[in-house]
Amino acid sequence: MLTVASTASLRVYVSEWENGRRTISGYYAKILRALLGITDAELGGGGQPPAPATADGYDELIDRIDEARNVSLTMVKTFMDQTELLRTIDRQMGAASLVDQMTAHLTRLEDALTFAVLPETRRPVALALTGAATLAAWQALDVGAVERAWRHYELGKRAAQEAEEPMYLAHATAEQAYVLCDAGRPEMAVHLVREAQRLGGQGISPRLKAWLHAAEAEICARAGLQEDCRRALDLAMRYLPAGEEARDPDMLSIFLNEGHLTRWRGNALALIGDGEAVDNLYAALETTDPTFVRASAGLHCDLAQAHLARGEHDQARKHLRQARLVASRTKSVRHRRRIEQLTQRL
Repeated sequence: MLTVASTASLRVYVSEWENGRRTISGYYAKILRALLGITDAELGGGGQPPAPATADGYDELIDRIDEARNVSLTMVKTFMDQTELLRTIDRQMGAASLVDQMTAHLTRLEDALTFAVLPETRRPVALALTGAATLAAWQALDVGAVERAWRHYELGKRAAQEAEEPMYLAHATAEQAYVLCDAGRPEMAVHLVREAQRLGGQGISPRLKAWLHAAEAEICARAGLQEDCRRALDLAMRYLPAGEEARDPDMLSIFLNEGHLTRWRGNALALIGDGEAVDNLYAALETTDPTFVRASAGLHCDLAQAHLARGEHDQARKHLRQARLVASRTKSVRHRRRIEQLTQRL
């Protein structure tokens, strides 16, 4: 159990923290990071100042270069396994509690890449970094830290270019378009998601190609481009490989099968007020993977939006209640914001 000051004292602390009259201690910084899903820098304190650089740092530099040179493929696999573990926890519990682990993980990968010299060492590390950076970016977007999300996507894109992996570059670029959408620039986001398709080129996997078109459909819907949305949905269905398998073996951050695409289709159609959305969304609700806890909040938001478009307010309220429960569990600022927007339309 955590021991904290009384409620009255905490009110004073918060006021003094906000006005710069009190430094946030490491103890309270740790609590606030977990509650708010933010870093020490975003808290405005709580971290230790960096140690001053020594006048002659060559010995330390060579040590770091030698250490990076010894990063083996086994170590890269360990980095990727850590990303996979963080992805699983994020999917089931949300991003807010992972900020410390994700920050430390990215720092280790960035250090390994910074001090690696030769391409045969740099490329595998860069590939691991781009996967971790895009996950960290999506987590930051989920907790409302939009600038951190943007910077992580930029890091992921640079790492993908270093690794010479167009699929990862396309994925990071397409996800970055969601930051623009959430910032109120959906038209610009449409251009960016289409640029992601161009960057991917002809060598990307069919599942990623389907994912990119599904992302385009949702973003076009948010930009009010109804025909473009429907056209992109048709392309997504055309490229999606058949079968129950959802994971793309060439792009581990991609989960997409017919069930996932049905939910995505319902989401896009709900955004443009198409009556077909309800059937798609209820079909997705029956087959949704129970481990995708945070995604279920989005699904209930989509159902609420689809019912609102049909004037079915009682059903919309029911799904908003369920969405609010899930969003409270995962501490998703992004879903809470959408829930409030939909609630105001009731």
